[in-house]
This record gives sequence, structure tokens and C-alpha cells, in this order.
Amino acid sequence: MSSSLISSGPAFADLGLAAPLLRAVQEAGYSTPTPIQAQAIPLVLAGGDLLAAAQTGTGKTAGFVLPILHRLMAKPLSPKPGRPRCLILVPTRELAAQVEESVQTYGKHFPLVSMVMFGGVNINPQYKALRGRVDILVATPGRLLDHVGQKTVDLSGIEILVLDEADRMLDMGFIRDIRKVIALIPKQRQTLLFSATFSDEIRILANTLLNNPGCVEVAHRNTPSELVEQSVHLVPQAHKKAFLAHLIRHHNWQQVLVFTRTKHGANKLAEKLLKDKIPAAAIHGNKSQAARTRALAQFKDGTLQVLVATDIAARGIDIDQLPQVVNFELPNVPEDYVHRIGRTGRAGITGAAVSLVDNEELGYLKDIERLIKRAIARVVVEGFVMPEAAAPHEGLDDRRPPRSAGGRGGPNRGGQHNNRSGAPRKPAATGHSAGQPGKPARSPGAGPAPSRHTTRPTSALLGSGAAKKGRE
Repeated sequence: MSSSLISSGPAFADLGLAAPLLRAVQEAGYSTPTPIQAQAIPLVLAGGDLLAAAQTGTGKTAGFVLPILHRLMAKPLSPKPGRPRCLILVPTRELAAQVEESVQTYGKHFPLVSMVMFGGVNINPQYKALRGRVDILVATPGRLLDHVGQKTVDLSGIEILVLDEADRMLDMGFIRDIRKVIALIPKQRQTLLFSATFSDEIRILANTLLNNPGCVEVAHRNTPSELVEQSVHLVPQAHKKAFLAHLIRHHNWQQVLVFTRTKHGANKLAEKLLKDKIPAAAIHGNKSQAARTRALAQFKDGTLQVLVATDIAARGIDIDQLPQVVNFELPNVPEDYVHRIGRTGRAGITGAAVSLVDNEELGYLKDIERLIKRAIARVVVEGFVMPEAAAPHEGLDDRRPPRSAGGRGGPNRGGQHNNRSGAPRKPAATGHSAGQPGKPARSPGAGPAPSRHTTRPTSALLGSGAAKKGRE
């Protein structure tokens, strides 16, 4: 494996981790911790509570998994069956699988036992695992409470609690479930709260759960990675599918993650790309666990060129060197834009994020630009000719009212988590890749560089009446 990122900071060997952990990290190909790891690991090893904010792709999973493994082995116990010592709560199935894979990767030289539990799969293997020793339990809130109700898991022995991606758990409406879990675990514990941002809601939650926590904030609040080249194509909604197919062919994109607002829209877009001979699949909450796992595996190995996902289904996707993200539709909550484009430009790897924007979405675009404090370049691609006729119903989803170009103030600001992607309240799933420490920058020639386009005025593509409104 390639060498780690060049850094003037500490090496993993300087952080006080046990030798078996350093060996596992080295075998995974890393020697230099990322900033979140360098700051968080010593604080967790010291035994205090922690409030940490870092953008996705910064290696935060290893930032808590490594010191947790160290602390558990420093005080080995023989726990009762089904009575874990560490509980890691996550919002989605795919993130649960990813975190547990990291536990396996870094704990392979320790005799600790971990398991993962989430919904949407057969519960019987989980029953079986809970009849034996479990040191570290990675779980989604809903399935965990199912087990609590059936008395198959005992949370009275929890020494360390981790809330990972706490901001997304709040967005998905899990606050009640979280509080139910908190009431079941010992008050004397170490609590670690990780979030992409320090929103006001996160700070309120932290004040109720954490005891004099250390605070780590690697990235500025809601700041997209500087390694992501952002651009906007102004395209009528009715022509977006054809335009996306043209973009993929024109730039010869081989691995593209595309975001839609709804599950129905994801299905329709994947079907259209397949008709255009572009290998594509959709992942969302209505897909079976097997279908999601298969699609993500094919996307990672290059068999699948395009993965179309809703916001919640894509949360936690961790793909090394993902070069391209496309916002087929802008999110109506600007913070979600930051999460979306965070799928690329990870851990020193450059990437590009392209947004297809209809006239009706210009208000959302202004909200996003206000949030990230920068204008996003409006660009066009040569060679695309608008189809003469478009299906009248290939437009905006009827659950999201159109926005004017005037910015914030739409009616969706209050209950925003109910209409981002049409996903159910319980977690959806996608991938299983490990949340590892930072990867090296891409070497020259490692893949197609983000394309540069010619800047043109807004009217160049939209024209006077190009945005035909419809319903998807």
C-alpha cells in the first residue's frame, strides 16, 4: 500500500496506543494520523468525554475505534453473554457495517469480540451472537431497542458510549430512541459524540450527555472540503436525465455517485441510464439489504459505473478516491449539500462535485452559496443539444414546493427530515467499507482529473422558458 500523507504532525507510534494496535494500523498501510485522529485519540485514551466535529472522510472512525480498543484491553473482563462493554450508536445500516469492519480491522490482534446489529435483515443470527460474549456492539437505535424489548441484550455493563454522526441521527428523528438508550446504560461512563457539524441542536444534546468534555473541531462549520472542485450546470428539469448521460459520456466518468431527492426519482434515473447503455443502479430504503450490498460492491469494484442514491441511503458511504459526485437535484436543506459533496475530496484525495440546477432550484442554490460563503461557478459542457420534446411529468417532486430565487424562507424549514429523500424513519443502508485513517493523495495518472468547463451566463442554458414544471 502507498505511504501515508506527508505530515509534520505525530506518528501513530507517538499517540500512546498499544503495540497490537500499531501493528494493525501498519498492516492497513498507515503511519501518520489525520488531524482528527491526532487530536481525538489522546483525549479518548485519557478517559474523558469528547465532543468532536470533523467532515466526513477525515478518518474519524479510527479516531474513536483505536483508543476504545486500547482502553478495553487495558482492563480485560469476562463479560456476561449479551452484555457489551462498549456501545457505538450510528444512524444507518451501512455506517454500522462500516464501523464494525473498522473494529475488526484494527482489533484483529486483540481477543475482543464485536458484533453489528441493524434492521432489514434476519434477526436470528443476532439472537445467536448475543448468546455469547460481546465486547463492542455497533447498532442502529431502532433494532437495538427491539432487542432491549425482547431482553436479548443487556446494556447495564456499558463503559463507553459513542454517538457517531449524531447530527444525522437528530435529522432522522432518533432523539427519542437515543434518550431511551441513555436511560438504560450506567451514568458513570465515557461518552464520545461525533458530528459533521456543531449545530445548536448538537450542542444542546452534548450539554445533556457529556461531562466536561474535551472539544475537537477539525473543519470549520459547514465548510466543504477545499479539495472538491464545485460547479453548476443550469439545466431544465425535463432535460436533466439526458444531460447527465451526456456528461458521463463526454467526460468518460467511470465512477459517479448521483444524488436524488426521492426513492422514486432514484429508480427512474437508474432506469434511464440503463436504457442509455450506462451501467447504473439505485440504492434507497425500499431496496432489500442484499440489493444494496450488491450494488455498492459492484460500484466499488468498477462493475457499476453509476450509483444513484437518496441522501439517507448514501450517508456513510466510504469509497477510496471517489472522483465524482453529481447533485441531480439540489437538496432543500443546504447543510445536506455539504454532506453530499463530502463523499469525494476525502483524506487528501481531490474530487469534483457537479450540480444540475433548474430555474425552480435557484433559491436553493443561493441558500447553499450563502452557507458555504462562496459562489459556485456556472459552467456548460459543449456538445449537448436540448431534446425537442420532453416528457411532461419529468419534473420536480410534488413533495417539495418550488423555491424562488430569493433564498431562504420556504415552508419546509421546520420538518425538513421528512421530505429530503422520502426515506423511512428507520435507517437505510448502503456500504461496508472501513472508516480508516487518512489515505495518501492520488498519484499522477491515477484517474481522470476533474474537467474544466467554459463559464457562461445563466441564460445560456435555461433560456426564457426552458424550465417546464412537472411532477416525478
